[in-house]
Amino acid sequence: MIAFALPCLAQAAAPEAAGAAPVSATDDAAAASTLTDYKLGVADKVRIIVFNEETLSGEFTVGDGGGLSLPLIGEVKAIGRSPREITKDIEAKLADGYLREPRVSLDVLSYRPFYILGEVSKPGEYPYSSGLTIFNAVARAEGFTYRANKRKIYIKRFDEVVEREIKLTPDLQIFPGDTVRIGERFF
Repeated sequence: MIAFALPCLAQAAAPEAAGAAPVSATDDAAAASTLTDYKLGVADKVRIIVFNEETLSGEFTVGDGGGLSLPLIGEVKAIGRSPREITKDIEAKLADGYLREPRVSLDVLSYRPFYILGEVSKPGEYPYSSGLTIFNAVARAEGFTYRANKRKIYIKRFDEVVEREIKLTPDLQIFPGDTVRIGERFF
């Protein structure tokens, strides 16, 4: 009975999924994956803790070359990699002649900034904070100008080449490194 009910539920939901979904719904799915699969970039600040090794632990910033410069093991590639991947790489390098069974943890302390341009009172670069929405970003830029188009915006995500037009919704997430452009409305 359950095996029969699940395909029926999937078919019932399929017409909605097959229709033209608003761009913000697609971004919500992308947002969930971005939060769990965060890739480090230039200017991200991290804390690395090597268990029982205070001299190897500390706070580090991803440099312009895309790496973290660590004691003993030197440069570790960080740009475009997840914290989990970097942690495994550091453990492997420390295990190669320095420590026996090293345990490493990595926490992102501060994310790279986001940028907001166009029809806002103070366009510019702003620090990112977790859970940032488009309206929080506009508030940091001291609000919309009177000419701002409040129906759609343009976003160029950190890892994308072109900006996309997106319907403006209150739950639209902004991520580290994003460039947001608020266009001008036409009367």
